[in-house]
Amino acid sequence: MNESVSFHAEPHAVFGQLAPDDLAQLRYAKALLEHPGLATRITSVIGMPIEKGLARLPASWSSKIGEVTEKALRKASNAALYTLTDVPGKAASNRWHQVGVAVSGGVGGFFGLAALAVELPISTTIMLRSVADVARSHGESLSSEDTRRACIEVFALGGKTQDDDAAESGYFAVRTVLAQSIAEAGRYVAEKGLVEQGAPIMVRLIAKVAKRFGVQVTEKMAAQAIPAIGAAGGAAINTLFMDHFQEMAQGHFTVRKLERQYGVELVRKVYEALPNEPRRRARVRSATRR
Repeated sequence: MNESVSFHAEPHAVFGQLAPDDLAQLRYAKALLEHPGLATRITSVIGMPIEKGLARLPASWSSKIGEVTEKALRKASNAALYTLTDVPGKAASNRWHQVGVAVSGGVGGFFGLAALAVELPISTTIMLRSVADVARSHGESLSSEDTRRACIEVFALGGKTQDDDAAESGYFAVRTVLAQSIAEAGRYVAEKGLVEQGAPIMVRLIAKVAKRFGVQVTEKMAAQAIPAIGAAGGAAINTLFMDHFQEMAQGHFTVRKLERQYGVELVRKVYEALPNEPRRRARVRSATRR
């Protein structure tokens, strides 16, 4: 059947509440957010299962990863989000950011695990700038604290902690967990009467996000721990890492844009009713509508 025909044959009446182009955008956003596949893509680059790299990581790695990723996110949030001009709707410059992380990845690949504490804050800052760039291109104002928190949230997407089950790793499930964390921090601020209300909330959010971001950092470093990877491999892996978070940002801020237009409840209802299909098929459907 022709894709354009099957698009109109959806059985869910709720789909008709979104304009066809907006529904196509949401469909593709879901394909990005629910099928990130970072480990699979890294495996295709290194030519071997990523588990081999995991076996090479130091025994103390799991206890240190949380600290390293949290520090990297904290440094990145201070350096990245306040240096872009606030021009909502400006096109994102994805390629320049990919070049930046490729260079930092090359350095990390050359020096290996020892360079993580230096390389990760640099690459994370570049990635957060790229995420903010994507947010801005979707009409977000970078002067808004809500937008800045949404940029940090992107690093929690596509990663699954050991305590998660399938229901807890989906896009809206992760957003719910992070929203609860922000609400708890907000209540703490209200109770303590702190003056700088934004800071405690961002610190709490970063701590929560770091646990999921650490999953993907571990996958990246597992690949770079393989001796044959070297600087060139490190650059390639960092480019995949950047591409992954650019896609998560693209999906996340597409959803947020549609929420501003149609309301949070309706967009979530349509999102959850859409089939959970691979990104290639969703991209074909989206292209059909344009």
